[in-house]
Amino acid sequence: MSQTITLTAADGHSLSAYSAGPARAARGLVVVQEIFGVNAHMRSVCDRLASRGYAVICPALFDRTERGVELGYTAEDVARGRELRARISNDGPVADIEAAAAALPEGAKRGIIGFCWGGTIAWWGATRTTRFAAASCWYGGGIAATCEEKPHCPVQMHFGEKDASIPLTDVDAIRAAQKEVEIYVYANAQHGFGCDARASFDPGSAELAWRRTHAFLDRHLG
Repeated sequence: MSQTITLTAADGHSLSAYSAGPARAARGLVVVQEIFGVNAHMRSVCDRLASRGYAVICPALFDRTERGVELGYTAEDVARGRELRARISNDGPVADIEAAAAALPEGAKRGIIGFCWGGTIAWWGATRTTRFAAASCWYGGGIAATCEEKPHCPVQMHFGEKDASIPLTDVDAIRAAQKEVEIYVYANAQHGFGCDARASFDPGSAELAWRRTHAFLDRHLG
C-alpha cells in the first residue's frame, strides 16, 4: 500500500512524504530525493523497495521552500531544482530525514538510501544522526566536502567514472578519508546513471549498483 503522509520535523516544520510497504515491516528505509522532488521516479524507487518487504518513506524536502514540487529532467528542470535546493539550509533536510525515520514502523531496523542531492543527505544521515543502521549513497555531489565526518553506521557509495559533476579526485578524497566505506565506481556511468527517466541512465551500471545495494542492506538490516 502506498500513500502520502504528513511528517513533523523536530523544528516544527510540517512536510509531506510518500509512504509505501507493509505497515509492520521489520526493515524500514528512508529514501532521499534528487533535486527533482518526490516525482514519479522517486515513487517508483520506493515502490520497488516496498516490494522487497521494506516499509519506505520518502520525505518531500522541497516543502521547506515550495510544496508539491515534481520536476522532470530538462535543463530548465535542473536549473529549477538547483535553485530550490540553494534556498534550503543543510539542517532542514537532516531534520526531515530524522522525522521520516521516526515514522517508520516501531522496532524496524532502519536504513537510508539517497540519490544525487539525496546521496549527500544519506551520508549526513550516517554522520549527523544515529537513526540508521546502514546508508547507501548514490552519486552524492556534496559528500567530498564533508568526507571527514565520522559515520555512525556502515556506508556504501556509488559513483560514475564519467560523472561531469563529481570528479574522480573527489572520490579519491572520500576513499582516503573513509577507509571503511564501501565505494564503487562504474566505468560507463555518468551522473544519474541509476535513474531510468534520465538520458544518463546506464542499465548495466544501475543493475550492478542495485545488486550491491540490496546485498549491503540485507547484511546490515537483516
